[in-house]
Amino acid sequence: MYRIIKKEILNPTVIKMQVKAPLIAKKAEPGQFIILRVKEEGERIPLTIADFDRANGTVTIIFQVVGASTLQLAALEEGDAISDFVGPLGVPSHVEGLKKVAVIGGGVGSAIAYPIAKKLHYLGAEVHSVVGFRNKELVILEDEFKTVSDILAVMTDDGSYGTKGLVTDTLKQLIESGEKYDEVIAIGPLIMMKYVAALTKGYGIKTMVSMNPVMIDGTGMCGGCRLTVDGKTKFACVDGPDFDGHLVDFEEALARSTMYKQFERSAYDATCNLFKKEVR
Repeated sequence: MYRIIKKEILNPTVIKMQVKAPLIAKKAEPGQFIILRVKEEGERIPLTIADFDRANGTVTIIFQVVGASTLQLAALEEGDAISDFVGPLGVPSHVEGLKKVAVIGGGVGSAIAYPIAKKLHYLGAEVHSVVGFRNKELVILEDEFKTVSDILAVMTDDGSYGTKGLVTDTLKQLIESGEKYDEVIAIGPLIMMKYVAALTKGYGIKTMVSMNPVMIDGTGMCGGCRLTVDGKTKFACVDGPDFDGHLVDFEEALARSTMYKQFERSAYDATCNLFKKEVR
């Protein structure tokens, strides 16, 4: 069992948890993920490692409540335990040797972008972070990004906080103002990563994206997380999750990402109704 050391509500649907998992914390690197089960008979959920503390043996996860299992996870409190917590899985983000990088985060994907920005900062790279959200209420990790970024731009779709517009707007401005990046790293909704990659391709800037399709076993056996990169089948759990954004077939990935939305919603509603009955 893996004890929840700290729980923090970041916005109405996004929660941050520190979990006691010393063996995982010892080996974890930015870009990797874990797979957990809230209960022994529960669904397996892949979540990117948002941070880790080797000295204290903790791993931080940040997740959005979108289905039944994340709703069950969100119901746990400090002191409660998670049944299974396996990792670190996936290939760590390759950031060594980079001198100047633009890190682009969208929505809850900013939680994945942050540890990469943190590692780059630790390695001495110049980090320009651009993070985007729908509105002020959904902004997360702003203070954390400030501590590891030489430039930080916070964008909101409605202009309720930071700068109104899309992350691609600011990224384009930075590039056209003369900023020259070794690499752009984009993490967030598929549609955001698609357009970031389309933008940077025109400038010839290498761009890495973090792909997070449906995963089941995390070992490449089930094939659920398959995607097409440069015309070849890849598995996000063992070949990724980071891939060259200019080579990813985003249209295929977008189509596959909608396959289980109706099931997720119905499972969420059923679990929510069960919680309500238990409260009564």
